[in-house]
Amino acid sequence: MIRPIRAFKLSRTVLCVAGVAFACMLASAASAAAETTVVYVKESQQAYEQQLASHEIQSATFNKRVRSLHLTLKNGQHVLYRYPAHDSKSLEAKLKAAGIPVSALTPKAAKAEAAKTPVKHKLRYIAGGILIVVIVIVVVVLLIDRRRKHAQE
Repeated sequence: MIRPIRAFKLSRTVLCVAGVAFACMLASAASAAAETTVVYVKESQQAYEQQLASHEIQSATFNKRVRSLHLTLKNGQHVLYRYPAHDSKSLEAKLKAAGIPVSALTPKAAKAEAAKTPVKHKLRYIAGGILIVVIVIVVVVLLIDRRRKHAQE
């Protein structure tokens, strides 16, 4: 049997590759948008007292539900200090005496922060795995379709 010579149509392959590339760009854009949150670096009591004495603290926000103090330093850095129980009043008095604006989180915001758990990139791994599975399925379907068309000729 003489097989007719046909030019291979790249349109379907190009369309699949473009779709996969578009999905990758959407996933990277979503992860970049999610990374704009403020990250607080934990610090010790000695570091907090040193910053207070050297007037490096710009503002402070208390979360009395989890006994934490969010500090914004004058250099733009954000730090988190966890203080011992029943120590919030003395810390607040020291901060106000140093002329630092002090605020407290609302109960709703404090509760939301207490319930927040670290993600540790679990969702990224899941999305990456799904993306790899989709790519493998597309490649397998294209190969099977190509073989079927080749066998019909």
